[in-house]
Amino acid sequence: MKHIVCPARHEGSETALFLAGGISGCPNWHDQLVGLLTDADLTLLNPRRENFPIDDPSASRFQIQWEFEHLRKAQAISFWFPCETLCPITLYELGVWNMSDKPVFIGMHPDYGRRIDVEIQTSLVRPGLVPVYTLEDLAGQILAWSRTKNV
Repeated sequence: MKHIVCPARHEGSETALFLAGGISGCPNWHDQLVGLLTDADLTLLNPRRENFPIDDPSASRFQIQWEFEHLRKAQAISFWFPCETLCPITLYELGVWNMSDKPVFIGMHPDYGRRIDVEIQTSLVRPGLVPVYTLEDLAGQILAWSRTKNV
């Protein structure tokens, strides 16, 4: 497993997975998911910086552009919706990528505030996609998919 964290850039051709989900106002679930995927033959694209320069007016533009570019570079996207925030940007990204052919994995805390919306919208667009409710189950889906990429 290779782990690329913003602002570093992914320039390789290996199979990449973007880690989409809540950043502001929620626990660092990214590190937990990365730990669960250490055996995966994947490059993980992680938008969660260790230190975000909140006082730099150009930082938000850079962050959004980095995510925009790396979502497109990734061969697949995982989404995690924590219960601490509604994740409006992540919901937007899920709507965009659910309408594509790109593999998508969806996990959410059982108490996530828009859980029913994500479940219904996803079932309408991708009837075979099964959301999960723990990071362990999300990692399991990703690992199963990553093994099929190398067969």
